[in-house]
Amino acid sequence: MRKFLIAGNWKMNLNASDGADLANDVVSFVGKQTSVNVCICPPFTSMEAVAKSVEGSNVLLGAQNMHPEASGAYTGEISAVMLRHLFCSHVILGHSERREYFKESDAFINEKVKTALNSNLKPILCVGETLEQRESGQTSEIVRTQIQGGLSGILGSQADGLVIAYEPVWAIGTGKTATPEMAQEVHAEIRSLLGSQINEEVANRTRILYGGSMKAENAMELLAQEDIDGGLIGGASLKGNSFNAIIEAAIELSA
Repeated sequence: MRKFLIAGNWKMNLNASDGADLANDVVSFVGKQTSVNVCICPPFTSMEAVAKSVEGSNVLLGAQNMHPEASGAYTGEISAVMLRHLFCSHVILGHSERREYFKESDAFINEKVKTALNSNLKPILCVGETLEQRESGQTSEIVRTQIQGGLSGILGSQADGLVIAYEPVWAIGTGKTATPEMAQEVHAEIRSLLGSQINEEVANRTRILYGGSMKAENAMELLAQEDIDGGLIGGASLKGNSFNAIIEAAIELSA
């Protein structure tokens, strides 16, 4: 059985002090429960402060991005080695905002995924379609292209810890949400793609998160779907009460 993963993507929000306070709130709420995995992904400027807040707790530390090279003349970039130094366990890769604003290609994202897996980091590979693509019936094609490109050359023996996040771009930060049935349909398709591209074992064990405006009000219904294994939470992860309510929904469903 796949354990739920609730990951908070703070994006470009919160300074180090506020981030530490929020992390402490989440750590206090999560306590000693182990039925659900919880991960928070602060901006790089807050990572060290948040790392201290979650140290020794059941809350994991994640990053929002990384460069595929270990070191070098890449001004403004962060490497997997640097993340591991802070005991970071997860890294978000291929987020729609990185694809749109920074023109990241599937090939470049694939380099990052390979580096993450080779560096004992669990990549959260994001895939998803825009509103225009959904309305023109391209959802399956877009998701398939991003999965095939992002995971190109990844063998079953390398895919331990891989996480996929389905984020319909039209539902990110808009308040719009795919219905549980719409989300489940794409999640099932992603699992099938993993089976054909890598193998069935990897498909069955890989957690697929929903990443389009999941919040306390809809978390239970979304998480109840067979192939939805957690959430990649944006806006609702910036307040302890709203993020903790999503964690609570996952804990209830795990009971």
